[in-house]
Amino acid sequence: MTLQLFWFVLIGVLFTGYFVLEGFDFGVGMLMPILGKGSDKRRRVVLNTIGPVWDGNEVWLITAAGAMFAAIPEWYASLFSGFYLALLLLLVALILRICAIEYRAKINDPKWRAWCDAGIGIGSWIPALAWGWLFANMVRGVPLNEKKQVVGSVWDLLSPYALLGGLATGALFALQGAIFLVLKTGGEVREDAQRITRLLLIPTVLIVGGFGLWTQLAHGTSWTWIALGAAVLGLVVAAGSTALSRDGWAFLGTTLTVAAATALLVGSLYPNVLPSTIDPAFDLTIDNASSTPYTLRVMSWAAVIATPVVLLYQGWTYWVFRQRLTVDQIPAPTGLRLSEKK
Repeated sequence: MTLQLFWFVLIGVLFTGYFVLEGFDFGVGMLMPILGKGSDKRRRVVLNTIGPVWDGNEVWLITAAGAMFAAIPEWYASLFSGFYLALLLLLVALILRICAIEYRAKINDPKWRAWCDAGIGIGSWIPALAWGWLFANMVRGVPLNEKKQVVGSVWDLLSPYALLGGLATGALFALQGAIFLVLKTGGEVREDAQRITRLLLIPTVLIVGGFGLWTQLAHGTSWTWIALGAAVLGLVVAAGSTALSRDGWAFLGTTLTVAAATALLVGSLYPNVLPSTIDPAFDLTIDNASSTPYTLRVMSWAAVIATPVVLLYQGWTYWVFRQRLTVDQIPAPTGLRLSEKK
């Protein structure tokens, strides 16, 4: 395996980790207005399921973007410049979500919490839809010219395939979030999460299955059939386990689907990192877009040493905070008052 291929695979693994872990985070935020309706304690139960881990999950995105910047800089430059406005919107949504989660409990006021809840919802829906749209455009190709610049209009990026990709990640993350809430909550919140899970299963299977099959037939290779099969298997496991109330297996099923779907998209790119719809000669590949061999060597040693430590720490965090949460465990709200009555 060449260093260029090693880093292409590693970046794919980092994005897989991000989507697996942050996917259910987004799903929880997307479903919070529904499952927390009418009760602040219910909303706090929903939010507290991801409270100890959501910020650690986002580190995977920072690491993936940093690895892309250092290992395959032409990919990073063309992608971030060509999708500048879309990625700016995505970044603003993520910042809005972070601020809303962090500051929700700081002020003890219903209106304040309502605004924060809206920020959490918006900051979860936009990335959940945007990531599928972005990766679908990368796989399909963009109008990339000989200067490695993305040209054309926004309509070039709004193809039916790309829009279906956005719906696929949105539906899949919502389903994963619902199953995570079934796994992590008890009482009435868990019962409502089970109902939402059953409602989401069939639409998610149809949307994700359709997008996966389209990807494979139009852009896939022989080995990505395995990834597509694994994604479908994960949905089958999730559906069967939900029917049998096997919460852990259901969550593992959606986790497998997210990981396999990411592998399908990344595998369909190879050996390109950003295909050109203008001329195949303008394609960015892992060879013509990568850093120097010396840079890749140094980065490889750093990755080999640091990655196991990060994985062990994050695994320990999930183990410590593995208990279910119920409404009865939620204390009275604290925080400053916006105004004091005289």
